[in-house]
Amino acid sequence: MANIAAWALFGLGFAHIVFGLIRFRKPLLEAVAAGYVGQFNQTEQRRTAFWFIILGPSLMLMGLVAVHTVALAEFALLRQIGSVLVGTCVAGALAFPKSPFLLGLVIGLLLLAAGYGWVV
Repeated sequence: MANIAAWALFGLGFAHIVFGLIRFRKPLLEAVAAGYVGQFNQTEQRRTAFWFIILGPSLMLMGLVAVHTVALAEFALLRQIGSVLVGTCVAGALAFPKSPFLLGLVIGLLLLAAGYGWVV
């Protein structure tokens, strides 16, 4: 279960990028057409697009670290990854109740539980 949760975190990051490219296609294309550099502070939609998509690689990296951590049975690090993800997703879910932060919360709780040895 821990390995599945770790790969799910990686997948969440990948999905963040793909969804962001689809959802924010217009503001992204406008920023690129305007020269890209310094163009994401021009409108709220461009800022949102940038920050939404830039979160994807961080989630993917966190997922890869979790996969490696599970393989090495480094439970202390797995607990830290789970704790950070749970804290972030609780804050996000409270700020945006109708959002996918609940999915991240489930993944974080599974990683945290695996770090304590409650799930395999």
